[in-house]
This record gives sequence, C-alpha cells and structure tokens, in this order.
Amino acid sequence: MRKIHILLSLIVAIQTRILFLSATQFSVPESKGAKILVLPLKTQQLPSGPSKLPFTHNVTLTVSLAVGTPPQNVTMVLDTGSELSWLQCNTTQRDRPAFDPTRSISYTPVACSSPTCTTQTQDFSIPASCDARNLCHAVLSYADASSSEGNLAFDNFTIAGSKFPGTIFGCMDSGSTTNAEEDSKTTGLMGMNRGSLSFISQMGFKKFSYCISGSDFSGILLFGESNFTWLLPLNYTPLIQISTPLPYFNRVAYTVQLEGIKVSENLLQLPKSIFEPDHTGAGQTMVDSGTQFTFLLGPAYSALRNEFINQTGGVLRVLEDPDFVFQGAFDLCFRVPLNSTGMPKLPAVSLVFRGAQITVSGARLLYRVPGEVRGSDAVHCLTFGNSELLGMEAYIIGHHHQQNVWMEFDLEKSRIGVAQVQCDLAGQRFGIHP
Repeated sequence: MRKIHILLSLIVAIQTRILFLSATQFSVPESKGAKILVLPLKTQQLPSGPSKLPFTHNVTLTVSLAVGTPPQNVTMVLDTGSELSWLQCNTTQRDRPAFDPTRSISYTPVACSSPTCTTQTQDFSIPASCDARNLCHAVLSYADASSSEGNLAFDNFTIAGSKFPGTIFGCMDSGSTTNAEEDSKTTGLMGMNRGSLSFISQMGFKKFSYCISGSDFSGILLFGESNFTWLLPLNYTPLIQISTPLPYFNRVAYTVQLEGIKVSENLLQLPKSIFEPDHTGAGQTMVDSGTQFTFLLGPAYSALRNEFINQTGGVLRVLEDPDFVFQGAFDLCFRVPLNSTGMPKLPAVSLVFRGAQITVSGARLLYRVPGEVRGSDAVHCLTFGNSELLGMEAYIIGHHHQQNVWMEFDLEKSRIGVAQVQCDLAGQRFGIHP
C-alpha cells in the first residue's frame, strides 16, 4: 500500500455533500484592491454506498464552477490533501458527468517538453511522461488501487464570477475505480495543497478560509483576506517545513506540529517524540479537507482511548464486540439507548498545536453508525480513529473536527489560523444565509 501522501490524494464520501452553490456566489473588493471570493456552503443528503477506501467518509466538500470557452459547469471535490486538479474528460461514459475539451476553444494541451511537465510535476507520486503525441501524460494512483490518467492542459476556470485563464489541470480520459456510484456525482477533483500546480497556488491568492456549521449545515468558503474585526483574534500555528526529501513526508501538505492531546483538562502523558516525524518522514500531522474524521498514530490513539473510557465510565456503556471496527479504524464504540433524548455530558478532547488549539466537544465526539443496533441500543463510535489500522503513518485532522472553527490557510506566512466561531453567524456576516 502506498503511504499517506498518496492516500490523502483523493477522498470520496457517501452520505452528505457540502455544495458550493454558484447561484449566489459573489466577490467583494479588499482594501488593497484585490478581490475576495466568497461562496456559500450547503449540504445535500445522499444514499449510502460503497467506499473507495477501506473506510467510509460521510461528508465531502465539493465546489461548483465553470471551465472552458464557452463555459461548461463542473463539480469538483475540494481537497487540501492533493495538488493536481483534474476533470473527467471521457465523454463516452454516460454514467458520469464530464468536461468536453473539444467544445472549448481555450483548451490547450501541455507539451511534454514544457517546464510545466518537466519541472512542476516533481511532487507527483508517479513522474509525468510523454505520450505518443508528445503531450504531457499524468497517472494518478491511489491507495485503493484505483487510478486516473490523461493529459495536462490549460483552460479558463471561472469561479464566483472571476475568471482564471490558463489554469493547469489534468484532463483524464481513462482509469479504474472501485466506486462508480460516487464518481458519477462529480466531474473531478480540485487540489488545494501547497504544490505549485495546486488550484490555490495558480489562483494567486495568499490565503483561503472555510467555516462549516455543525448545526444547520451551512457555511462559507473564502478566497483572500479574512481579517475582519468581528473574527479576530485568530490563533496561528506554523506550517512545518522539511527541505530534505524524505520518503514518507508530504512536503506540500498542510503540516502542523501536534504537541499534545487533552481529555477534559487532563493532558495525556505522551513523549514529545510521538508527535514528531521520524527519520523517514512518517508521523507528520496534516490538516485535510478531504478527510471527515481525525486519525491518530497508535500510541496516541491508545492513550486517548483509555483516558476517554476512564472519564466516561459512569455515563457511557462500551460496546463489547471485538469483531466490530467502524470503518476499519474506529474500535471504541458505545451502546446508547435508542429512546435516549440526548447524550450525557462528555469530556472535551483538545488537540494542542504549537500556538493554537482545536477543542472537540459534545455531539462531534461521537458518531452514530447507520443501521447498527444492538438490542434496544444504537451504536455510537468515537470520532478519533487509529491510523495504523489503515496502514497509514500520519496524523490527519479531519473536517468533522473543524466544524464551527474558522480555518484560515495563510500561504504567504506559512501558517494556519483557527478561531472558534458560529459558522452560520459568520456566513450571515457575509450576507450568506442557509
């Protein structure tokens, strides 16, 4: 199995999608003349289905925009764990939407001799190559053995009424999949990591932010400056940089330094080395919009598991079923009476970063597993999983634990800012209503 930098490249979910609705997108000017692009978020319930990975994600972020001349509407998965944006360009597959390059007069394929092909693809897990037409050919391979391949190309991308001409993306015409049902709902993927070919790097914005509501499932995505007086202060944690290439360290991911984990006010007694990448680069902590829940390496997960059981022993009943592991990585589950009107008071779990902290509390700590019933009890699992059960060698902070947190990705100053905020109210500040 490929390591985490490939595993994070593509996450496809099955039950709820957060959609960026193009009908009400708008832009407002910054004080220095640049633009801020603001997009509203909304959720849509979807039936469950198979997963592309050994575990299932229940929420994925998608953005609706237009590509080409004349513009064609597309829907792309927003993924801060990937670099190359790509669109499905095989128009012969009637069971899924596709971008048709032959209908766009601004579509231009990238030659394999171009610096775009020879230099800017250096962070790809599989090097770009030349095809029979001397065009730049890319193959994207994922941990579940699915793949996508095609040519790099330039075309005009239009988002929130603003045009970004000459955007580089992959125009994919073949590949294999383990989840045709999910693939039929999106045209492609929008890579948002720190690589030179990612969408945010090509757009030229120095910052982007998002905020997901945990109550009414609304929220916003914002490209540009977000330093408004009502939002401050943000607490910043620096992005970790390692200049030397290491086999298992993703240099273009949003990597932060996790320094500790607290359950209520109890700091787990773990050595600092647990949270630091080793000599191979394994063990980095990544903030990823493409993953729903949070995953911890084995020692940290075991310590959290034991402390959470200790602190909830009087109010939660552990599911004693060694054969049941939710999504392959969540083995701490509880039996909660079906007729229960609400959860008991639970100890908050805080992820302590260098300079910032994200606290997970209340309903975000447990997830009710659909369809799992034991007698008169429903099954609820802790929303922190063991990454080692999936063969991953990293900590991943999923967006379920970013609900009602303003997440600012500051590329210029190489940092991530966080602030606890009611995301539905934040949306109203920008004139966006659920």
